[in-house]
Amino acid sequence: MARFRNVDLMRQADAFPYPGETETPFSTTVDTTRLVTLLHRNPDGTDQTIGLLLPQVVEALLQVPEEIRGPVMYDAPARTLRAFEQPTEPERSAAVAAVMWRWREQKTFALLSGWRDELWPVYTTNDPEAPELLYNVERAGAGLLGVMRYGVHMTGYVRSSSTTDGNDNDNNNNNLKIWVPRRAADKSTYPGMLDNTVAGGLMTGEEPFECMVREADEEASLPEALMREKCKLTGTVTYIYITDERAGGEKGLIYPETQWVYDLELPADVVPTPKDGEVAEFHLWTVAEVQEALARGEFKPNCALILLDFFVRMGILTKENETHYDEIVRRLHREVPFPGPHQAL
Repeated sequence: MARFRNVDLMRQADAFPYPGETETPFSTTVDTTRLVTLLHRNPDGTDQTIGLLLPQVVEALLQVPEEIRGPVMYDAPARTLRAFEQPTEPERSAAVAAVMWRWREQKTFALLSGWRDELWPVYTTNDPEAPELLYNVERAGAGLLGVMRYGVHMTGYVRSSSTTDGNDNDNNNNNLKIWVPRRAADKSTYPGMLDNTVAGGLMTGEEPFECMVREADEEASLPEALMREKCKLTGTVTYIYITDERAGGEKGLIYPETQWVYDLELPADVVPTPKDGEVAEFHLWTVAEVQEALARGEFKPNCALILLDFFVRMGILTKENETHYDEIVRRLHREVPFPGPHQAL
C-alpha cells in the first residue's frame, strides 16, 4: 500500500500547477494547457477570469441552443470563453440554471447525477462585506464551470486533564485527541473516506459561521449553544484541487476553493453523533492515529489539508520535524486568480 508524506497530501489537495510548472505529481488527470478560461466582461470593458473549463464542457455548452444559454463568445486560439453575460443577476442565474438542467436531463455529465438543489455563489468583486453576486449555480454543477467554491471545515478535539505520563500540561499534544468521522458508504463523493469533524459547502447568502452551526447540527448533532460559545474561527485556506474518480463525476475538473477553518475544543462528555446520514460513524483518535490514517491516504484530500493546517497551528508540524514545512504552509494559502470575498481575507 502506498504511503503519503505530508507534502504528498498537500500536493494532492493543491494539485494545480503553479506558474512555471507544467504539471505536478497529482495533476496528470488533465492537460492544463488545454483548459479554457471562462471570462466575464466588466462594465469598464475589462475581462475578468471567473473559472477554468475542460474542453468537453465548452463543446457541450456550444451545443446548447442559444435561446437557452444566451450568447457565447468562444475564442478557440486564445482558449477563452465568455458566457452568461445577461444584463441582470437573475437573468444570468436563470441561464446558468437552464443549461445545468438541460445537461442533467440529457445525462451529459455524470457530475450532475449528484444534483443537490443548492445554489452556490459566483462573485465578481472582492469585497467581503458586500460581495457582488454575478450569478448562482447549482452546487453539483459548479465544478463544470471551474468557478471558485466556498466551504467551512471544523476540527473538533478533546484534551484530557493529564498527559500519558501523568504530568499535567495542557500545552502537551500527547493529551490531544481528534474526532474523526467516516463518510457514509453511499455518499456520491468520496464514499467511505475519512473527513474533518464537521464540514460543508457555503450556499448563496449564507455566512460562514452560520453555515458551520448548521452543518454541526446536521452532521454531528452538536448543539447550537455549544457551537456559538466554543467554536472559533482560525482563518482560511485556499488551494486548487483537480478531481479524480472519487469525486463522483468527470475526472480532471478544476476546483479552486476557499475554506473557512474552525476549531472546537469539546468537553469530554460531548460525543458527536451522526444525524443526517452523511456520516457513518465517529472515532476519537490520538494525533498518532490520525497521522497514520493520513499516511495511508484514508482522508478526503481537502480534509487532509485542513488537518495539516491544524497540526501547524497546534505546533505538531514544525520546521524542525517537517522538511517540506515551508511548501506546505505556502500551499495552504495559495493565491487564486478568481474574484470573490476570499481575495480580501
